[in-house]
Amino acid sequence: MIETQEKKQTQLSKPQQQQLLSAETRIATTWPLDQLIAVNPFWGMRDLPFDAVVNKVSALAQVRMLMPVAFYLEKWQQEAISEQALQQSAANYAVQRSTSALLNWLKKSHCGELPHWHTLADLLDRYRSEHKMPWQEEISHQISQFCAAHYQQVQPILKQTQGEERLCLYRHWHETVSRDLGISIVMGESGLVDYFKALPTSPESLIALAVDTLGIGFNELSDYAHMLLLDINGWASWAAYERWQADLAQHPASDMRALLAIRMAWELVIWRYVSEHHPTTFTRIQYHWNKQKLQLAEIVLEHKKALLPRLVFQRALELSYQATLVGQIKAQQVKPEGAREQATPTLQAAFCIDVRSEVIRRALEAQNAGIQTIGYAGFFGLPIDYHATNCRFSRPQLPGLLKAPITAIQTPAPQHLATKRQQAGRWHSWSHSAAASFSMVESMGMSYFYQLFSKVFSLQKTQHPVDSHIDSRKWQLKQGEHEVTVLEQAKLAAGILKGMGLTEFADTVLLVGHGAHTTNNLHEAGLQCGACGGQSGEVNVKVLAQLLNDQAVRAELIARGITIPSQTRFVAALHNTTTETIILYGDVDIEVTGWLKQASHQARVERAHTLAITGKELSVQQLEQQFIARTKDWSQVRPEWGLANNAAFVVAPRQVTQGVDLQGRVFLHEYSAEQDQDFSQLTAILTAPMLVTNWINMQYNASVTDTHKYGSGNKVLHNVVGGRIGVFEGNGGDLRIGLPMQSVHNGEKWMHTPQRLSVIVQAPTEALEQIMTAHSVVKQLVENEWLYLLSISPNCNEVRRFDNGKWELL
Repeated sequence: MIETQEKKQTQLSKPQQQQLLSAETRIATTWPLDQLIAVNPFWGMRDLPFDAVVNKVSALAQVRMLMPVAFYLEKWQQEAISEQALQQSAANYAVQRSTSALLNWLKKSHCGELPHWHTLADLLDRYRSEHKMPWQEEISHQISQFCAAHYQQVQPILKQTQGEERLCLYRHWHETVSRDLGISIVMGESGLVDYFKALPTSPESLIALAVDTLGIGFNELSDYAHMLLLDINGWASWAAYERWQADLAQHPASDMRALLAIRMAWELVIWRYVSEHHPTTFTRIQYHWNKQKLQLAEIVLEHKKALLPRLVFQRALELSYQATLVGQIKAQQVKPEGAREQATPTLQAAFCIDVRSEVIRRALEAQNAGIQTIGYAGFFGLPIDYHATNCRFSRPQLPGLLKAPITAIQTPAPQHLATKRQQAGRWHSWSHSAAASFSMVESMGMSYFYQLFSKVFSLQKTQHPVDSHIDSRKWQLKQGEHEVTVLEQAKLAAGILKGMGLTEFADTVLLVGHGAHTTNNLHEAGLQCGACGGQSGEVNVKVLAQLLNDQAVRAELIARGITIPSQTRFVAALHNTTTETIILYGDVDIEVTGWLKQASHQARVERAHTLAITGKELSVQQLEQQFIARTKDWSQVRPEWGLANNAAFVVAPRQVTQGVDLQGRVFLHEYSAEQDQDFSQLTAILTAPMLVTNWINMQYNASVTDTHKYGSGNKVLHNVVGGRIGVFEGNGGDLRIGLPMQSVHNGEKWMHTPQRLSVIVQAPTEALEQIMTAHSVVKQLVENEWLYLLSISPNCNEVRRFDNGKWELL
């Protein structure tokens, strides 16, 4: 019977290939643990309206992009949703009801499980419930375990040498599953392995056969493929990462089609096996299968109707926040009588736009009226890879969207120091391997036990050995085999200074990158600087400080119309976001040191309550020790909140928001339309930093609204996959992506409020429209409402929001 069915094999047509490609590009990327950066998990669907995606993915795979009804009712009771915003939101959806009627509508809206598309595995579980192991669970476990083993054995796509054949993911899976007798035993279905053996040996042939056998029509193919990939979303996201990296390297390659073939192969095997061994069950499954294929549009409409009340309240929540923020900005513009701007700042400090910088910037500015802070992307405009000296290790120090053309490397270290670091690196690599838990203790005996004991109980700080390579030695910049010339360095520096809006210079200019210090934290890179590729910004600020202090570079800058006073010194620094300490990599006046220490204390006091620390009752030293202890504690699952509760991105001069308590919820990027006549700087901001803020915002949102699909679960149960690929929660299941539960929930409540990002730009609406017209990705994000775009006038008395193709006055 199997051989007869094999004759149905066909080839995929070009239109079918396009449908599959459409489904594959719907899956967003996940980055490996050591370069973990936030990603909008719906990035591949940004060409569709936000509301449409909410309904579609809910119907396809029960993906939740909205919060439960109780959440919105609680926000209403807390007055986080205003009546005016609720009525505005209802009008947007053409819903005309009183406020009380809207509340009743929400309360009575459908809260249970809605009908959705089912995989064959899911249908089989429903109709053959006597199985001890559900088919859906076994499929997820088998595919996930195989992928983990495959990617540990096979070199990534980018590491393949030219002409070298890479073992096909599908072919490797087929060879493995064809010898796996355990599946038949686990599922209690004898002879199951024979059905795997009979499958085609190429992914394209398998998909063609499955499409033909299962009767997947052309109009259903993209949705069906998308549903199957969402079923193994973790590994699909990893395949998307490899595809992304291959595209950056301009050598396109992807395992996504092979992964889809593996998941579809399970569907085909179930169909064949059940039809022969359980004909009564097969009849029921076949009926439901054929029925749902015809009803997808109706199912989506049912989800649309059920979710509409929550969409209305979700938008109302976002509009309420915008109204509050805009009101704060407008109120701040009213200066006390006699107040005046200081012409030349006493101290300037450039920080990353990260929302965690808002708190420390506000605290630092409060120390002296002459302190000016600046917001700029945390990689400080340096498109570099960091290459450690005396070893082959390198890592990106720029946003994941980009490829670095420049390599930054320090002059060689003394040989004895290099040898020591290499030994430390080998020890670190061995001690963090999967077998280390047992073999290291067994091999090293009591000496290793003592190290473990001291780390757990003495709260010693841990550090990746590569980071110890970064010191005060001089930096070399290379592009390929050639050193970057002084002229090229000056051109790079000029663009950075222009982007930061620096036209006048204080005697001391701090370049403050940021990084997080934690211990025993697999997701540590997610707390680092996302603009630096999930690393700290230490390399970037040290390289930039060297560039801007270089006399030869300064001489070239004069020719470009930029004169840096001879007494101005750029000092690299690092903001430790876990402890609020600012580490200096150069000398500054004692007065500046005092300001920084006091600002750090003030920031700790503000953050203490969110970490359950009673900051006001502790001395400066005691409070600092409390924060430092969190970085060293192996059992601490919530060392800091990262970018939780982010809500807005303000692109404007600091004066627009200075003095406003933004509660660490706002990204702040320096921008002056007056200094940007051709709007090239604004274009760069909206096509790069704004995309990064959207990624951060949507990942935090998704990790809360659907912790199962887009969150990585309980970090206490995490096990590393492939050394760096990601984590399992426990010993199996799909690859977990997104944020751990402990990063967004404190055990009692959510620490992040899911809401779409509000982008407020002080620039003419005409300029914003021109940028949208020229850049499709910006147009998609704005017009499809993946974020809100607002324009604020030069005097801040008028704010307009882009709504339904036109600018509405708030």
